[in-house]
Amino acid sequence: MIENTKTTSLAFGSMALELDIPERNISSIILPSEPEKKEDPTSLIKKALENPIKRKRLSEIVNPDSRIAIIVSDVTRPTPTAKLLPPLLEELYLGGAKDENITIVFALGLHRNQTEEESRKLVGEEVYKKIRCIQHDTGRCRRIGITSRGTPIEIFEGIMGADVVIGTGSIEFHYYAGYSGGAKSVLPGVSSKETVLTNHKMMIDEKAVSGRVDGPVRQDMEEAAKIFGLDFILNVVLDSKKEIVTAVAGDFIEAHRKGVEVVDSMYKVPVEPADAVIVSCGGFPKDINLFQANKALDNATQAVKAGGSIILVAECAEGIGNQVYECWNRECQNPDEAIERFKKCFEFGGHKTAIIARISKRFKLYLVSKLSNEQTRNAFFTPMASAEDALSAVLLENPDAKIHLMPHGGQTLPVRKEN
Repeated sequence: MIENTKTTSLAFGSMALELDIPERNISSIILPSEPEKKEDPTSLIKKALENPIKRKRLSEIVNPDSRIAIIVSDVTRPTPTAKLLPPLLEELYLGGAKDENITIVFALGLHRNQTEEESRKLVGEEVYKKIRCIQHDTGRCRRIGITSRGTPIEIFEGIMGADVVIGTGSIEFHYYAGYSGGAKSVLPGVSSKETVLTNHKMMIDEKAVSGRVDGPVRQDMEEAAKIFGLDFILNVVLDSKKEIVTAVAGDFIEAHRKGVEVVDSMYKVPVEPADAVIVSCGGFPKDINLFQANKALDNATQAVKAGGSIILVAECAEGIGNQVYECWNRECQNPDEAIERFKKCFEFGGHKTAIIARISKRFKLYLVSKLSNEQTRNAFFTPMASAEDALSAVLLENPDAKIHLMPHGGQTLPVRKEN
């Protein structure tokens, strides 16, 4: 008897992998409920800037003498900064702002420096030519205070002289800050290594998970941004095609929460856990390296029964993506060793090894990527040459396995149905 199969497309870097899967094994395709009709992105951004939440319009806040800093996302984030900046600058010009008083700061956090080409592409040729663009430097930060949770607030001095600080970014799920966007442009965006590490140590709290705003990591970030004085945000929500569906502007907490409501309505999907899940991060840049790709894995864990299998499809063209993570992967012989080491010593990068170690104790993890077999095994995954091979391994063990498909794993958050 010929089995009916369904062909599904899984983003892999800038390509797509086609996978045929027997229809009887498909439990569901976990998809976002994205709006069919989309307004023109520029008009969405303009509308948000003209109707800021709990803040005056920027054109009413700035004047011809205002020194303005605009914090923008770095190359690892999908934020379409080049689309955000022209309407944002227009709003500033309405208030009399001058190009020579505006600085764009790339919020690298603890990520690598960008090439000039990357910076130019992110902000757009026109803007890059006329406005000073600088990169965050963790070595040039000044302490301005401490949060109630004990995080030192040390901010990049290149932004300290500004009269008005504007944060830009996109809002999506984040596996320990709950969501990206909002205060994240300050912490970790333009904070010192010590600030970021102290804040990120709270990621082992049970509330520090995707889809929550009351976790300690996000709350601490927001307290730091408040003490620093983040004046205004312009954030967007993107769909799986990386197109803007909503823009929010204004108070960095209130406007952020409006964006969060939209993210939840689009991307929180109630599911019954299945025997396995096949998850793609959604392609570049979400699967640029294993460090970034793990976010999709984290979301997928919600859709699988304990002891089930997760097949992660992620190109990882830039390898592991973090030296400490790579180092811990090599040095920790097994999951238990990684978990114990993390309890004794918090090291950013090592947290990924520990998180995956925990996940690997609950599920079988398969990885389809461009990493070497050794790199894959060191990271507690079983390497697979193709999605077909990984699927065969799951079906060999259980021919009747029910499988969820998650083509946009970085964006979709399965929520277990309450029985």
